[in-house]
Amino acid sequence: MLDIRAIRQDPTFLRNGLIRRGEVDFADPGVAGVLAKAGLEAKKTRAALEALLKEAGQVRIDKIAALESLDAKRRGILFEVEQLKAERNKASQEIAKKKAAKEPADEILARMKEVSDRIKGFDEQVAAVDRELDDLLLGIPNVPHASVPLGCGEEDNPEVRRHGEPGAMAFAPKDHVDLGAALGILDMDRAAKLTGARFSVLAGDGARLERALWTFMLDLHREKHGYLELLPPFMVNSTSMRGTGQLPKFEADLFKLANTDYYLIPTAEVPLTNYFAGEILPEAALPVKFCGFTPCFRSEAGSYGKDTRGLIRQHQFNKVELVKFAHPDKSYEELEGLTADAEQVLQRLGLPYRVVTLSSGDMGFSAAKTYDLEVWLPSQKRYREISSCSNFEDFQARRANIRFKGDAKGAKPAFVHTLNGSGLAVGRTWVAIVENYQDGNGRVAVPEVLRSYLGGKTHLEPSKPLG
Repeated sequence: MLDIRAIRQDPTFLRNGLIRRGEVDFADPGVAGVLAKAGLEAKKTRAALEALLKEAGQVRIDKIAALESLDAKRRGILFEVEQLKAERNKASQEIAKKKAAKEPADEILARMKEVSDRIKGFDEQVAAVDRELDDLLLGIPNVPHASVPLGCGEEDNPEVRRHGEPGAMAFAPKDHVDLGAALGILDMDRAAKLTGARFSVLAGDGARLERALWTFMLDLHREKHGYLELLPPFMVNSTSMRGTGQLPKFEADLFKLANTDYYLIPTAEVPLTNYFAGEILPEAALPVKFCGFTPCFRSEAGSYGKDTRGLIRQHQFNKVELVKFAHPDKSYEELEGLTADAEQVLQRLGLPYRVVTLSSGDMGFSAAKTYDLEVWLPSQKRYREISSCSNFEDFQARRANIRFKGDAKGAKPAFVHTLNGSGLAVGRTWVAIVENYQDGNGRVAVPEVLRSYLGGKTHLEPSKPLG
C-alpha cells in the first residue's frame, strides 16, 4: 500500500507511476486527445505511454481523482473537528471560572454537550472516510522504480544477461509430458481422474527427482547463502493475504476454504513475509533472510487456454521461496543478491537460462522492480519463466505493518523493504531437467549435483507402466 502523505505531497509521483503501468482509461476523451495530438491511436502501446507521460497533467486517472476527493473530504472534516475542539477547550475554561465564582454554567454545559455530540459524529465520518481511503489504496498498485523500463508487456522486457547456451540436439527433442509418460514417472491422466485438469501425479524416479530438487535447493540456500529455513502453514487468513497484496485484487486466483477465513497459499511468500506482521525489528538484525518449501495453490483464473499441457501451469505445484526484510537504503543491493542466489540453482544444475528485467506494464501488482529468470525448454525452443525476484520496497510492509528501529536515542520506527523470489519453482525445474538432459534414446541424465539425493543414480531409465 502506498503512503497517502507521500501522494499528497507529490501527486505526480503516483500519476506518472500509474501511467507507466498502463493504468489509464484509453477510452477517455482526454487520453484520446493527448494521443491524437501525438499522432497515435488510443490504445496501450509503449509509444502511447511515452506520449501520456509528456502530458501527464492532462490525463485523468479515476483512482487518483477519487483519492484526492476522499483526502480533501477527510481534511475538511478534521478542520471542523479542530474548530469544535478549540471551542470546547475555551468553554471548559469558562466553566471552570464560573464554578470558581459559584455562578451557574448550565447554558455553557448544554452547548458543550451539543459540541461533543457533533465531534463524535465527525469522528464517525472520519472513520468511514478512512475505510474508503484504505479500500481505495489497497487496490492501487506499487509505483515502478525509476530504473524499471517503460513497457506494456513481456515484449518490452530487456534481457540483462545469459548463462550457458542451449545444447545442440541431433534428434527432435520430446516434451516433458511424452518423456515422463515413456519413463513411467509422470501420469497426467490418472491425476485428472483423481482431481481434474491441471493436476499431476509423479511416480517412482519422477517423485524422487522432485523431492531431490527441493531438498537440494533448501540445502544450497541454507548452507551457502545464509537463509533461515522455515516450514510455514499452507493455509493463511485473509489478513495475511491482504498484507502481501493478494487481497482484495486477486481473490479470483485464490482457493478459499468454505465457511472459514482460511485460504490455501498461492506462494510461500505470503506466510514468510507475514511472519513479522505487526512487529518492529531491530535495525541491527537486517537483513533477515528466510527460505521455505511449500506446495502452492492457484486457480489460474486469468490463464484460460494457456499452457494446458503438462506441468508449466498447474493448480498445485511445489516451490522453494526466498524472502528478505531489508533496510530501505540497501534493498536494491539485496535484490541483486537474491537474484544471484536463485541463479546459482540453475548454474549448479547446468541449465541454460537468461535474466530479464520486467517492464513497467509486465510487473506484478506489489512489485517496484522485478527480474525474471527464464530457463531454456528444448521442446518449445524458447526461454520460460522459472523465477521472479522482486523488491516491493515498503508496499507490503505498510500493509502488514512491519517496521524496524535503530538503537540511537530518538530513533523512530520506519517500514522495512520486503523482497522475495522463487528459488526455484520446483515443477518447472523438473521440466527443464527432463527436457534438457534427454539423450534421444528415452533416457534422461541426472545432473551431477542431484545424484547423491537419488542414491547415486546417473540416469532415469524407462520403466514398465503400472497398469
